[in-house]
Amino acid sequence: MIAIADFTRRDMRFAGRTRPVLCLGEAGPAVIVIHEVYGFTAPLTRFCGWIAQAGMRVYAPILRGRPDDSNPQRTGLADILELCVSREFTLFRTGRSSPVVDWLRPLAKQAHEECGGPGVGVIGMCLTGGFALSMAVDPVVLAPVLAQPSLPVLNHDALDISPADLDRVKARARDDGLTLRGYRFEKDSLCRAARFETLEREFGTAFTGTTLPDSAGNPGGMHAEGKPAHSVFTRDLIDAAGEPTRAAADEVIAFFKSKLAA
Repeated sequence: MIAIADFTRRDMRFAGRTRPVLCLGEAGPAVIVIHEVYGFTAPLTRFCGWIAQAGMRVYAPILRGRPDDSNPQRTGLADILELCVSREFTLFRTGRSSPVVDWLRPLAKQAHEECGGPGVGVIGMCLTGGFALSMAVDPVVLAPVLAQPSLPVLNHDALDISPADLDRVKARARDDGLTLRGYRFEKDSLCRAARFETLEREFGTAFTGTTLPDSAGNPGGMHAEGKPAHSVFTRDLIDAAGEPTRAAADEVIAFFKSKLAA
């Protein structure tokens, strides 16, 4: 069982900003794992452990919250206000990549330089789900995964990526064979079916969207608060054989391995 003590903290500076990055794994290609709105959490520690155990190296940047897995899996009014005034996250505007992506792209490049292989994988979740799409403008990103992408908040069929960046990713899909994956729960009010429909329209068969039944969510996750399941790979995952969420996690790990194999 992987614990937070197994990670190595590195303070990495890009685009004029230094952030903690939690690293795990001794060998293999790099996978950038971008946490949800809560920050890094215990269920994310588990997911990163599975990736490392599959022979890849995890780079988990800390964009908000504490640089460990003690962050609570809930957001309060103060958190919402912080995000609303932040200049790094584009919560409401459509047709714009969040500025924090300018920090994440060089992280992916450095991870590739350190780990080798043909490229890197990226998975964003919730608030950061669409970041994997924006990062895919860089040819170093070979396996982007969008887990319950939730921005922009009020336009449920829109994407948080600039038109120019979207065109570049579409060109990679058309000319280079780039493929993308997305995951959501059917009743998720933050990542609705309309967003996946937009991705399917923009990318065609290059995008594979998986929608899990709400009943597949962990009873101890969002359902315990009377809300529909949301976090496919963390809070709402059921770690047991035959469970759709664990099967989705295994599928993502296999996707990373296949795309990043030397």
